[in-house]
Amino acid sequence: MAHNVEHPIVETAAGKLRGVTAGGVHAFKGVPYGAPTSGANRFMPPQKPKVWAGVRDAIAYAGRAPQAPALVQRPELAVLPGPPDTLPESEACLTLNVWTPALSASAKRPVMVWFHGGAFSYGSANSARLEGQNLAVRQDVVVVTVNQRLNILAHLHLAEIGGEAFAQSGNAGTLDMVAALQWVRDNIERFGGDSGNVTIFGHSGGGGKVSTLMAMPVARGLFHKAIIMSGSVIRLIERERAAKLADAVMTEVGLGKGQLGALQAMPFQRLIAAIAPAQKRIGPSPTPLLDRYDFGPVVDGSVLPGQPFDPAAPDLSRDIPVIVGDTKDETAIFFAPDDKIWNRTLTQDELRERVAKVAGPSTDRVMAYYRQRAPEANAAERAIATLTGSNFRIRTALQAERLAARRGAPVWLYSFDWETPVFGGKLGAFHALDVPFVFDTLEAVGATDRSPAALDLARRISTTWATFARTGNPENATIPPWPAYTLADRATMVLDDPCRIVPDEGRERRDLWKGVLQIS
Repeated sequence: MAHNVEHPIVETAAGKLRGVTAGGVHAFKGVPYGAPTSGANRFMPPQKPKVWAGVRDAIAYAGRAPQAPALVQRPELAVLPGPPDTLPESEACLTLNVWTPALSASAKRPVMVWFHGGAFSYGSANSARLEGQNLAVRQDVVVVTVNQRLNILAHLHLAEIGGEAFAQSGNAGTLDMVAALQWVRDNIERFGGDSGNVTIFGHSGGGGKVSTLMAMPVARGLFHKAIIMSGSVIRLIERERAAKLADAVMTEVGLGKGQLGALQAMPFQRLIAAIAPAQKRIGPSPTPLLDRYDFGPVVDGSVLPGQPFDPAAPDLSRDIPVIVGDTKDETAIFFAPDDKIWNRTLTQDELRERVAKVAGPSTDRVMAYYRQRAPEANAAERAIATLTGSNFRIRTALQAERLAARRGAPVWLYSFDWETPVFGGKLGAFHALDVPFVFDTLEAVGATDRSPAALDLARRISTTWATFARTGNPENATIPPWPAYTLADRATMVLDDPCRIVPDEGRERRDLWKGVLQIS
């Protein structure tokens, strides 16, 4: 291996890569860990990239997967996540990015592998808030961020239509994650990382990806710790519903069951356009608050043998230490297009209509609880709290409970409560606000101010995540002592100014939603 300070060169299993050195960090971007997924490779397990001759540039992002439409926010909120990924969408999307403080193979630094959010449907690893240089150099770790197939191109379950040849089609994107981790296992020591000390972490849909990997036999041994941020997955789509979706897609694109070759050959835009009509054809899931992602991983009995965290945490990963948590006001950002929420003009009757959609016959009970919990709050604020409880916090709590009940490796629970002052404080501690604090990239986003308190919290959180990656325990000098979560005391680390431990935070809320959803 040879390198210079401006453009280091590293030899991988597929060929030599040329990166860029800046600010004390070596960066390699757009590194292929799999072959293009178009044509005959569509819906198939990932293939290894072709070996190349000479030196390949890895100095710019690549690999933005075809995107399903995301929720459209208020235009003024575009500043929050920072500059978006504007690369052309492509099925040559199996790429990853690496940041490392040094290339010495003897260094054996902890490796942190990030899976991006976007509900398994959209998003990418190529954004400013996910730049790994600060986390790498300030915490002395190797950071890897991963792109993979998404939505219908990653999770169209064709096994009932195409038989054995398409048996793994519903989990093609799930297997992409495994391929990325195999690349890390086979190559990361050349980048100064320790293949025997790999932490997977992700936010929102990325947390769902981490949850899923914990239940996959084929991923066993490829990672050693896990961090799940605002993305706890309890249940995923099962074969029956996934097969109905596939039939609906075939009808929508006008193909018969013997025309899967034509399905592989058609422009990916036509498949993306079929997502919403196919979902409409078969109707919503009967348990949408627990079942996640129509075009996401499929419980197929093979790649994914069973539900990730239902009825219990997977025994497969009982030796994996876990940090799991969420933010105090997750749904504020999803309500942002709604003027009644944004302007705080929602009425009590309108609040009741919204609560009834998730609480059904328990609506009065749910409304009474949130009224008693925050009597000074207006209807819009209660809507945010209620839907955060039903859509996020109950799944986080269930996952933490089931991990603790397994009596394997420890689990630590957190709540990110820092309220951003931007936009007049209307968004509070919204969904994804914690991501730039983890990557220590507040300067790249508009999510919060650059106050000393915010910058110090970013230092504390990034140090805590990196400490966990290094040792398997988040304890460090920048935060108060953080006991593991147990069913006896259910300690929660509140990440705020100041950080603090709260015993059994949210017990009444957890019990409320378990009753509403009829969860034992």
